Amino acid sequence: MDQWLSQFEECSQLGREIQVKINERDKHSRTSVPYTKLSAQIRASMKKFSSDIGLLKTNLLRLSTAYRITEGEMERRQILVNELISKEKKLNQEFNNEGAGGSRQNLMGHTSSSLPSAMSSNPWLDEPEEFRGLANQDIRSQQQNLIEQQDEGLDALSKVISHQKQMAVDIGHEVDAQNEIIDDIGEHMDRTNERLIKERRHIKIVDKKSTTCCK
Repeated sequence: MDQWLSQFEECSQLGREIQVKINERDKHSRTSVPYTKLSAQIRASMKKFSSDIGLLKTNLLRLSTAYRITEGEMERRQILVNELISKEKKLNQEFNNEGAGGSRQNLMGHTSSSLPSAMSSNPWLDEPEEFRGLANQDIRSQQQNLIEQQDEGLDALSKVISHQKQMAVDIGHEVDAQNEIIDDIGEHMDRTNERLIKERRHIKIVDKKSTTCCK
């Protein structure tokens, strides 16, 4: 596994650890010591998580610029980074909501018991996890942020592809130029070979005349 993928795995693991701490924190009262202590730990981990994501984006751009990975691998890794960015936004939202999502789930849990079983199990009624505890405005804002992040990723990918395309065109021009040089060398060698054949014939004629005169 190369260094970038190792960094990605470490960053992903940190995200999972933050999620566990948030879930553990929300089990305590907001005024309790464990709640305060865990909040401080989560805040520090979130800063590192954000920094690690930024480093992954920078290193990925360097890899693509240096053409050390293929276009397909570049696209795959960009998707992985976008997933981490989405995870970061989700964790920030859960951390700032301070357990509001869990309270809402409990409230919905009590209410759903009175619903018909077919209705409560309907997947169209299940609220996506990343939107739980959010107001409509917050959901729209989060979706807009995700779209902007994806647009940035696509723009970066488009620039890389355009750069690679230009390199391919330049290489093609260079190959054409080299082919012309090779053709010129070939023609020059043909002319030289023809002159050598003529010279050999001339030498034979001269040698034959010299032999005749000597006799």
